[in-house]
Amino acid sequence: MIKTDFQIDGLDFGKNSDGLIPAIVQDADTLKVLMLGYVNREALEKTLESGKMTFFSRTRQCLWTKGETSGNWLTVSEIYSDCDNDTLLVKAVPAGPVCHEGTASCFKTEDSEGFIRRLQDIIRRRREERPEGSYTVRLFDKGTCKIAQKVGEEAVETVIEAVADNDSAMIYEASDLIYHLLVLLVHKGLSISDLEKELERRHK
Repeated sequence: MIKTDFQIDGLDFGKNSDGLIPAIVQDADTLKVLMLGYVNREALEKTLESGKMTFFSRTRQCLWTKGETSGNWLTVSEIYSDCDNDTLLVKAVPAGPVCHEGTASCFKTEDSEGFIRRLQDIIRRRREERPEGSYTVRLFDKGTCKIAQKVGEEAVETVIEAVADNDSAMIYEASDLIYHLLVLLVHKGLSISDLEKELERRHK
């Protein structure tokens, strides 16, 4: 079910003469901005019903669901309206490249997401592509117990350096800890977003 913070009737589709409002699509996991499209009421209703992002094509003057020809669907998890109710922020999970040029995003920036999230994507690709000689692949091959053991070892080493007041060494060991934790999350089918949701729940 898609999480939203608005009622369709409360959105200002009439602000522009064409009845369209912009929808900014963001990767639900990495937070990378993927693309900008436009929706009318019908496109938004179809999106909410199907779970797949549907836009209104200003060129063809019809609805189009992202991925209907390429298979690179955008599976929507959350949609938020801005303060004026005339722009949407869509969080979605892409099934492949989003841009028609074959890139992950229509925006060619490298700083739209933190490196930890990019590292998470690299780890996922290691699991899928399994390059020869990869340490990450060897960890996946050894399974949950070995990966969890490495998380524990790095946590202990981080604590040791913190207690010793050795900041540079603590950063080094904490980086190892984060890396192995990411491997464990990916191995278990989880992500940084799952951690964020739990932390947000606690904060509320």
